[in-house]
Amino acid sequence: MRLPRIALTTAATFSALTALLAPATAHAAIAPPAAAPASLQRHAPGDTITLPVRDALAALIVQDENRTGYSRDKFKHWTDADKDGCNTRAEVLLEEAVTEPTIGPGCTLTGGSWYSPYDDQHFDSAKKLDVDHLVPLAEAWDSGASAWTPKQRELYANDLDDKRALIAVSAKSNRSKADQDPSTWLPPYAGYWCTYLTNWVADKTRYQLTIDPKEQTALAEGLARCPDQPITVTLAH
Repeated sequence: MRLPRIALTTAATFSALTALLAPATAHAAIAPPAAAPASLQRHAPGDTITLPVRDALAALIVQDENRTGYSRDKFKHWTDADKDGCNTRAEVLLEEAVTEPTIGPGCTLTGGSWYSPYDDQHFDSAKKLDVDHLVPLAEAWDSGASAWTPKQRELYANDLDDKRALIAVSAKSNRSKADQDPSTWLPPYAGYWCTYLTNWVADKTRYQLTIDPKEQTALAEGLARCPDQPITVTLAH
């Protein structure tokens, strides 16, 4: 059972980071998949590593991204891996509920309450929430998942093994984010920015995904104003 996430409040203003929120640019020409960072090459899938988040950011490969061939359908979701009648979306909602909902037929959820850290709001209905892929499916495709097998993409889209991968948030904030990375979108609630950026780096590290130059700048600027806390990541694939 995963524990609900708690937003990390910071007094930082992030003025430099917000200045980076410019319109996204067109994707660059497609490039071959990059090799794993040297600091990760000695590790294998399933290995668990711990390092400061800024070191983890520095270890990520910087490479232009390309969305050629992307389709959301190439990431099968939401699945019911344990065959208990509740799919991945419902599992996240159940685990992150502040007040436990009632589970009805077909894993219909009634009652309960949730906290959306993206916008610092509380909700009393699961229908008002989306389950967000922290690193969106399209962003994952752009930065390495295009080279994965369909099964690997399915596992990514339904990752319940790392509590940072999927998060229940308000539908409004999730749809505002869409497929953007931190260079063009941050949660409306600034008190969650440090947690968001740290978890973004952890998720990209877990899947050894690349980052593009603007994304790298936004992450570096933001994390410079956050605690350089250690992240623990179990490498996937």
